Amino acid sequence: MSGLSGSAVLTTPSDTEIVMTREFDAPPELVWKAWTTPELVSRWWPGKRGTMKRCEIDLQVGGKWRYVMETSEGGYEVGFHGEYREIEPAEKLVNTEVFEGAPPEAGAALNTNVFEAIDGGRTRLTMTTSVGSKEVRDMIIGTGMETGAQEGLDIIDEIVAELTAADRASAAT
Repeated sequence: MSGLSGSAVLTTPSDTEIVMTREFDAPPELVWKAWTTPELVSRWWPGKRGTMKRCEIDLQVGGKWRYVMETSEGGYEVGFHGEYREIEPAEKLVNTEVFEGAPPEAGAALNTNVFEAIDGGRTRLTMTTSVGSKEVRDMIIGTGMETGAQEGLDIIDEIVAELTAADRASAAT
């Protein structure tokens, strides 16, 4: 690990937004790869709370995605799905997100993920979740999403370190 463990910062800039920001010691292309490759998403998305049962990604505008994990405690399934709205590889990914266990009035969140190249070949990932009301925003925060997100982002940190080492090894041959 790079020492960034648990370092994502959560803010609520408005009544309908949750923003998390995290830096990685890897270029945006590798963070993007970890964020959008089913085999890699399956490693980080459940955090330490379970195992991925399904990871479907149709990475194109209008394409659908669906993630289902089985929880470590209780063994129940938790599913999320959505649609990709905007894709700029290694720069920006915008998608809807629906928690399959939420009441219909919760609606879909809109997630905007920005992968920003910063000094030293590093990446600042800014994840903005926009929802329809303060109540839904607070409900999401109340689920413990910050802890789960921190766990997943820490695992992404491990994945991008592996990808960086593999890239260096292949460049040396």
